[in-house]
Amino acid sequence: MEEYVEIPNDMGISFNVQPKMKALEIAERARDAILSGKFHQVCINLATGDMEGHTGDIKATVVACKVADEAVKMIIEATEKVEGVYVVTADHGNAEDMVKRDKSGQPLLDKDGNIQILTSHTLHPVPIAIAGRGLANVAATVMKLPGDYEPTLIEVVRD
Repeated sequence: MEEYVEIPNDMGISFNVQPKMKALEIAERARDAILSGKFHQVCINLATGDMEGHTGDIKATVVACKVADEAVKMIIEATEKVEGVYVVTADHGNAEDMVKRDKSGQPLLDKDGNIQILTSHTLHPVPIAIAGRGLANVAATVMKLPGDYEPTLIEVVRD
């Protein structure tokens, strides 16, 4: 019922030396799986922003985020082609703020006056995007689910 595919990174190469990691290869495999019609669901993990954020290398992290954007675009285009629904989110932040800050939000400096780099996960809210054809019955379906719910985490933003 399930098929797992792992595309390992190149061994022995630091992430900040190879910031694109295997994001495009992962996206190509995901695209092919989506377009194959073989699967009802395809789950993809693009770890570029997270892994680069841990290196503390801001330039490499920017490259990683740009390639993640390219990969997500490829996956979304395939999903739209098959009239599917996609959900894009993350389990935590990391690359969006790589500077250690004091309680007022100001950057912390080291003894030499340089900004301290943050290499750990952040606590910023994580966005989620849900789109595609077939969303017309989502609210009706959710209303039929049993049980008590916590308050929504979704904030509707309109342009």
